[in-house]
Amino acid sequence: MIYEIRIYEHVDGRADAVRRRFTEEVAPRFPKHDIELLGAFTDLDTGMLTYMTRFPDEESRKRAWASFGADPEWKAIKAASEVDGPLIAKQHVSVVAPAMTGLPIT
Repeated sequence: MIYEIRIYEHVDGRADAVRRRFTEEVAPRFPKHDIELLGAFTDLDTGMLTYMTRFPDEESRKRAWASFGADPEWKAIKAASEVDGPLIAKQHVSVVAPAMTGLPIT
């Protein structure tokens, strides 16, 4: 198993819109694309959205994100949510593997 951590830096004033789009539109579409969401969090200092997903391997991860990115429904949702400009200023993506066994997340 591998895990992916994504952190979205929102455009000023758009944190609520990022969280709303993620919880209402993005996360519910993950299962269709074989993306397993483990958790989503809001940074209490910055308001940035962070979430963690899990995949069997790197090939599965790449295939899942390619499928999600090509989804016409997602493209329409993204376009509609960004009519006043982008929501995300920058995203950080880390792909990690467990360093220890026996912990709850493995």
